[in-house]
Amino acid sequence: MKIFHSINDFESTKKTILTLGTFDGVHIGHKKILERVTQNTENGKYESLVLTFFPHPRMVLHGQSEVKLLNTIDEKIDLLEKIGIQNLVIHPFDETFSKLSAEEFVKTVLVDRFHINKIIIGHDHRFGRNRTADINDLIAFGKQHDFEVEQISAQEIDAVSISSTKVRNALTKGNMALANDYLGYDYFLTGTIAKGKQLGRTIGFPTANFKIEENYKLIPRNGVYVVKSIIDQKTVYGMMNIGYNPTVAGENLSIEVHYFDFDQDIYNQKIAVSILERLRPEQKFGSVDLLKEQLKKDKQTAVDYINKQQ
Repeated sequence: MKIFHSINDFESTKKTILTLGTFDGVHIGHKKILERVTQNTENGKYESLVLTFFPHPRMVLHGQSEVKLLNTIDEKIDLLEKIGIQNLVIHPFDETFSKLSAEEFVKTVLVDRFHINKIIIGHDHRFGRNRTADINDLIAFGKQHDFEVEQISAQEIDAVSISSTKVRNALTKGNMALANDYLGYDYFLTGTIAKGKQLGRTIGFPTANFKIEENYKLIPRNGVYVVKSIIDQKTVYGMMNIGYNPTVAGENLSIEVHYFDFDQDIYNQKIAVSILERLRPEQKFGSVDLLKEQLKKDKQTAVDYINKQQ
């Protein structure tokens, strides 16, 4: 997949089949739309193209710095590539871009830069300055500039928006089964392994401390989870704690993973952790010994879960 970090960087000798949107989560609803784009390329006659934006438009237009997203940019790139999208344009969204008129957007971006043959878009999509243009305007522009417009039905668009909302709600409740069902894959966090206080080693549960750089990434509800990672092309299972470590008077939110039957130096590596199931809420125990006993129980519950899934 070719990645372009601005509309102006895009180049292709072929006409394109295009869709645009934030595609946060790249969940099963999004996949239906994206697969339709890839299916319309007519075996190489056209190229598939996704236009997305970063920062998220709500962050820019409404000052919503607290917007939490299901994917980081790198995670989104990986998910789109797996679907088979050939070109991804991640355009920096700013106030200048938001002020483009609908006519300017269609002529300078869709026609002159992307050379579109077809755009696949939701029936309720609005675009241009102040979002004044709608699907009927886009169809009129298509006739004027000789490109097709394929509408995605109201039912399909509703399914997409409902899925996004349900994924977020499920994650904030710690309901991983529901979230993963809507996503079509296991929700994952990507972070760098950093050294922590290494308290886990003293009680037989060494942990990898996960540092996530992107503060806009949605973190599931605090608690203990069953997880897995691919490390050196091998699947490694474990359990993860999201929380404040109240038993040892922790003050900052931390994400720690204890991998089972694993003894390898992974400091400073970037690793993805797929979250399979929530075992329990985070708890404060009366002593470190009581915490250790609970962790033994958690591990057995996690192992039983993994064995059942396999």
